[in-house]
Amino acid sequence: MKIEIRGDNMAEISGYVNATEKKSRPVITPHGKVVEEIEPRAFAGAIERAGNVTLSVDHDDTHIFAETRNNTLTLTEDDIGLHADVQITDPDLIALARKGKIRGWSFGMYNVVDELEARAEDLPLRKVKALDLDHVSLIVNKLPVYSATSVEVRADGTEDIETRARADENVQIVDHTPKYDNTPYRERVEKIKNKNWR
Repeated sequence: MKIEIRGDNMAEISGYVNATEKKSRPVITPHGKVVEEIEPRAFAGAIERAGNVTLSVDHDDTHIFAETRNNTLTLTEDDIGLHADVQITDPDLIALARKGKIRGWSFGMYNVVDELEARAEDLPLRKVKALDLDHVSLIVNKLPVYSATSVEVRADGTEDIETRARADENVQIVDHTPKYDNTPYRERVEKIKNKNWR
């Protein structure tokens, strides 16, 4: 995850929300406890079908920080997995980013098409072949471990939302905010006058 801060009014966050063909830690699913991997093109198909995908913090959908509809959230799938580029203008979230409080990514999925593969010595392997994306979330307070999974039913009872989270061990913060000298103007002028310019 890379966080670029451009003053107090803009931050750009980019990184991989989830890697395809990478086996998860054990997760709880509608099939019970399994190890899971998302197949290539599952995210690409979800992006093509999605109307608007929103970005929240810690899955709290009462405050939306970015969305695909207005291009403040861009989602793509490449050879690694689901990649997100986000533009944040919320000053409180920018302050959290500056302090290194953003710890990872998470996403919600529904309408999952999967295949279960029995394995003799291990938990079954769930291969996710297709899904619909409900939302993407930045993790600040919740523990961002891929095994931290919940299954929720939407308020209207129409579909189950499965959430997946993972920590990002390599969070890089680059602060482009100009640093200003708070020394009073007269003192700065005197320093310049008294400087030995050889």
